[in-house]
Amino acid sequence: MRLSIWPGTAQPYSDVLEVARHAADTGWDGVWAADHFMPNLPSGERPQTPMLEAGSLVAALGALVPRVTVGTLVYGNTYRHPAVLANMAATTDHISGGRFVLGVGAGWQVNEHEQYGIELPPVKQLLDRFEEALQVLVGLLRTPTTTFKGEYYQLTDAVCDPKPVQTPLPIMVGAKGEKRMLRMVAEYADQWNTWGLPDVIAHKSKVLDDHCAAAGRDPKSILRTAQALVSVDTPLPDSLRAPAYGGSPDAVAATIEEYRKIGLDELIIPDGLLGTGATRQKAMDKILALVRD
Repeated sequence: MRLSIWPGTAQPYSDVLEVARHAADTGWDGVWAADHFMPNLPSGERPQTPMLEAGSLVAALGALVPRVTVGTLVYGNTYRHPAVLANMAATTDHISGGRFVLGVGAGWQVNEHEQYGIELPPVKQLLDRFEEALQVLVGLLRTPTTTFKGEYYQLTDAVCDPKPVQTPLPIMVGAKGEKRMLRMVAEYADQWNTWGLPDVIAHKSKVLDDHCAAAGRDPKSILRTAQALVSVDTPLPDSLRAPAYGGSPDAVAATIEEYRKIGLDELIIPDGLLGTGATRQKAMDKILALVRD
């Protein structure tokens, strides 16, 4: 099982780079960055925390951090036109020497759409648009030219050159919806990602298997990745709204073993509960040892 770190983008670039370099130096497999422009807050509440932009960040990490995979978790389709995104992804793959994973999702965070005047459509339209975007991405990244006549995107003999170093460049879809989103994973993605503890991931992975069967695709051809917040040697905060595990090293180890048993291909560790500086590095080292044992 691969192990990757997810440094939060609401911290200085120097700190993100330090986390990524420590991961590369100590044997971690990947580094991920979220694609958001501000914290997720209720409408009208002003964010006070600056956040780094994901596309620029992953390109920088690809240039400065050796060996590890770098990827987006995940680009929001509502504010990333797929033709432009395909070119960004190919360029980042060249910068990294063929180590980029293009993580994409439908888009969801209300306040960033409101502040920037970007439409966040109703769910059906949101998913229809995302499915078209996946077709555009696959076409541009994997074929010489792409002509596409959809309701939301139209391309005519469109090129994306140079093509990525990787053949093909992996496309990862962030998806939790079992009816449509996991079907799209089965039809278009090389990797799948969602939040969840092992029982949730096992259930949704079975749903994905069923979609693969309906699409005539080998379910083993799609890598399964997941994340939840992790604490090491400190109690889990009572106020958490996201899936989380840990506290003691034994508790962390037990949950990691559950992920392994359900066949997870990559466990992603957000750094939000790991502290900062030397404290974070020690927590990363403990987690790495638990995964590798």
